Amino acid sequence: MKLKTYNWATLGCGVIANQLAQAMEKEGRTLYGIANRTYQKAVDFAEKYNVSRVYESMEELYTDKNVDIIYISTPHNTHIQFLREALKHGKHVICEKSITLNSEELEEAKKLAEENHVVLGEAMTIYHMPLYKKLQELMRSGELGELRMVQMNFGSYKEYDMKNRFFNPDLAGGALLDIGVYALSFIRWFMSEKPDQVVSQVKFAPSSVDELAGILLMNPVGEMATAALSLHTKQPKRGMVAFEKGYIEVCEYPRADRAVVTYTESGEQKVIECGKTADALQYEIRDMEQAVSGGADEMHLDYTSDVMSIMTEIRKAWGLAYPEEK
Repeated sequence: MKLKTYNWATLGCGVIANQLAQAMEKEGRTLYGIANRTYQKAVDFAEKYNVSRVYESMEELYTDKNVDIIYISTPHNTHIQFLREALKHGKHVICEKSITLNSEELEEAKKLAEENHVVLGEAMTIYHMPLYKKLQELMRSGELGELRMVQMNFGSYKEYDMKNRFFNPDLAGGALLDIGVYALSFIRWFMSEKPDQVVSQVKFAPSSVDELAGILLMNPVGEMATAALSLHTKQPKRGMVAFEKGYIEVCEYPRADRAVVTYTESGEQKVIECGKTADALQYEIRDMEQAVSGGADEMHLDYTSDVMSIMTEIRKAWGLAYPEEK
């Protein structure tokens, strides 16, 4: 069944917005609207991608009846204010990770989405890449036995500038919200239940946000996971999912299209390839439109809520609060 074509607008015109516009072009479409804090940047963006509408204010975007779906790609700490208005005006919204700063903000957004009968989702590529859907099928088949352990690494080398968004507390910087959300989303994807035991260690950057973190998790059925995060040292983006009868390895996991399965008894390896890394945002677009159309909801807001709950608990244990939370 062919889905209805929806009008998309982007709030923000940074790297992700450019990728969204390019994904739309690959889908044979164009973005409908653009709003940005700096109007001239929005004009330049619109010219580059043939965007129909450039809004002089956010309010114009929210009240445009032709807009169906808004993609929010601004810094973390601005998300809730934009979510409130977009959802109140009856717009479906997909928002960049981390979708909010904490669970309280996310619960507010979820309530608004429910009250206004619209779809809310986080732009977490892991939930939309075909590879992960294929790996869930493998896991559910029982071929690998029960899950035992997930091990995650994610390290980025960011310049040691305490004013940039990665280290600046005024922009909700830090490893957990920026890269840890990927590791925890990967973990939640494979775990059969949400972790209910979480312990961690942290090293703070001079700006007071988290620079290094180690996290250990376990859920009620005894599945365990570890995550090692670093914001000023490079690590491979690698995930390993260990079952009774074998393990799965995924490299460059945020937008992965390839995994290797190793069987414990024989040592045999099987390569699974599915989807394309370059098409990551197209998969997000398709899943969002499917949910908006009333089809299967593959946005996994329940997993997003679980991950946000874990991150909120971890930051409370660290005593790390952003200015908006104080």
